[in-house]
Amino acid sequence: MKILLIFFTFYLISGAFTDINVIGYSGGSILVDSGEIMFSDSVKYMAKLPEWRRIKNDKKHDQWINEGRLSMYLNDNGNLLIFIRKLNQQDAGRYRIGVSGKRPKYMNLIVLEDSCCGLSKTVIVNRGDNVMISCNYSEKHKNDPKIMFKNEKASIELVYATETWENKKELSFSDDRKENLFSVRITAVTPDDGGVYLCGVWINRHSYSYYIINTVHLHIINKLNVYKVSGYSGGGLMIKCEHPQYKTKPKYICKESDGCSERKNPGVQDEWMENGDVSLYDDTRAGVLMVFFRELKAADAGTYRCGVNVSDYTESFTQLHLSVKHDAKYPMVVTKTAYLGEVHISCQIPEQHKVHFCKEDDNHICQNISSSKVTQMSGSSERNEERVFTVSISNVSVRDAGVYWCGAETRDTYLTFISLTTKIQLNLIMPPVVRREGESAEIICPYDSIYNSKPKSLCKGKCSTRDRNPLSETVREEKETKTDRLTLKDDVTASVFTGTITGLTAEDAGKYWCAVTLETDLNYLYTHLMVIMNEELNFKYEGDDVSIQCKHHDEDQKSFCKAHEASMCVKDGVSLETIRDDRFSFSDEASTGVFTVNITDLREEDSGIYWCGAHIITKVHLNVCKDKDRNFSMIIIISVCVILLLIGGFTLALWKLRHERRGSISTSDKRKRKKNTISSCAGSRRDSLSDPGPVQMNTHDDLPTIPSDELLCTAVSFQKHEESLSDATVRFSKNEIHSDYTTVSYSMRLN
Repeated sequence: MKILLIFFTFYLISGAFTDINVIGYSGGSILVDSGEIMFSDSVKYMAKLPEWRRIKNDKKHDQWINEGRLSMYLNDNGNLLIFIRKLNQQDAGRYRIGVSGKRPKYMNLIVLEDSCCGLSKTVIVNRGDNVMISCNYSEKHKNDPKIMFKNEKASIELVYATETWENKKELSFSDDRKENLFSVRITAVTPDDGGVYLCGVWINRHSYSYYIINTVHLHIINKLNVYKVSGYSGGGLMIKCEHPQYKTKPKYICKESDGCSERKNPGVQDEWMENGDVSLYDDTRAGVLMVFFRELKAADAGTYRCGVNVSDYTESFTQLHLSVKHDAKYPMVVTKTAYLGEVHISCQIPEQHKVHFCKEDDNHICQNISSSKVTQMSGSSERNEERVFTVSISNVSVRDAGVYWCGAETRDTYLTFISLTTKIQLNLIMPPVVRREGESAEIICPYDSIYNSKPKSLCKGKCSTRDRNPLSETVREEKETKTDRLTLKDDVTASVFTGTITGLTAEDAGKYWCAVTLETDLNYLYTHLMVIMNEELNFKYEGDDVSIQCKHHDEDQKSFCKAHEASMCVKDGVSLETIRDDRFSFSDEASTGVFTVNITDLREEDSGIYWCGAHIITKVHLNVCKDKDRNFSMIIIISVCVILLLIGGFTLALWKLRHERRGSISTSDKRKRKKNTISSCAGSRRDSLSDPGPVQMNTHDDLPTIPSDELLCTAVSFQKHEESLSDATVRFSKNEIHSDYTTVSYSMRLN
């Protein structure tokens, strides 16, 4: 019996030595060195008593076993260490630690409340600077040794200990016992110094030891450079932060005014991702973060970090001071209409920098267009601070329609930023279709072959707006649809669909869009159908004024164009509002659908064919004659008038002479002549034809009187005078009358 009691007592005593008694503080951490040499192939577990809740399951390991806030690992000496983070009152209690092939150990954990301990700190320091890591401790542990570890991914390494002075690098230590604060100073920090530091007091017992830990998160930031970046309110801004040494590391941008608490990052690498009011792209091939502000506003101004996360506690960044300018001139918004083939786009940048030219994609992100498409880019200085660039794009196809931007590009070692100042809406247009009223018109719509299987439609007006006016049902894949006067046919082999309109009227004139239906309707190409209604001719002289009336629809752009063909006016025609010649003006009567073009002080070079209106066209042929033509015409008109007056006076004199001769004939003679009228007239005609000797009459001779009611038959002949050098002639033309004669012989025979 005594032997059993002695054995039991020895067991209790030996069991007491196997217990580990640990004190920790709420919010802090504890690190326990069990003093037990373990082996990597040993199976270990940890359970909390009395419910035997397993915290660690049976595992083999040579370093860490992480589960939640608890870790178990072997240190360099082969001892088993237990690390519990962020203690709370529920963690207090008795634990059993089991190791395969060894007697289990028991740990009694007490968790105290003390404002001194348990606070986690974050310290941020620039690379190359010095940093002080400070830790508070309880009054109870003033005389205990102080310790500092660094928590690595797979271990906890000793950094500093007051007992052993086993230091990894040159450090300085201070212990303020009045404030219960000790500090370790690290000089000239490097990115490798970043991480989690565990500092506290060291409680050393006979068979085990433990550490009361406070946690300090040390962040090392590497500021590469500082830049000033500017953009214009309403314009775009592209920022490219370069980190070629960290190509695959995640990148971010944040605003320092909010402590960089909200870090914008793409989330997915090598893809454009939208994050709030910006779009980001993490290019792992070049090590570049691209940030695109789609539309700058005043709230975007501030100081930013554009950086890369080298590790969890080390980052490298470029600091940006972004200012947003307000200028009524920028951004410029330009609409450019061009034909398929080649297009020339002009843009203006405000500063002497490299010009940047890009095209928006479906996500409204402006990306550099292929250099193979840009055949020429040339600039000229208008003023010292501004330049105008012309960009020529070759092989323009339907897919090139869209929104383009150009701006000033600034490049440096770690940063490129592009301030986009000119927005160009490029619409592609096919040559206009010009027909006369009553004819048929074909509208041919080419499309990209990738849309072969997509439905197509022809619309008058934009297809995607609420005023959509599809002229027919959609057509696809070699089919044909007909509605009234329209036939729509799709030829996928040629990648064109054609709309044919018969019996054209004025209402058919207008702008037509060729549309391919995707998730939404896509307006990518349009043409004008122009219907010629009538012609007008005007003849004017230099210095005159002229007014020309033209028809239009209210929504149409009123234009007045000089060209041989109406189709040229779509490209070369100018809006009346932009005509710079002061001699041209216009007045609009919107209610009547008519506008009037007034041209003053006409010149000969104004002659030509004009087309006015928009889609319903009036052809005007204007002929301006010189002043000398006017004078010559006036001379001709006056001459003709004088000759006509002379002829009229001569005719009147003859009529009067004949009237007086009739009055001298007696009444009896009248009766006699009446009876013989027919025969006398016949005889007189014969005599006049056969008698070669007419009676010579002079204007001063007395003429016989012929009664007014008698029929008088006479013969008038024009004879050549002997002194005349040429034949007597009478010539009539539109502009003159001329006669050349010598003697007028008047022959009259009376019965």
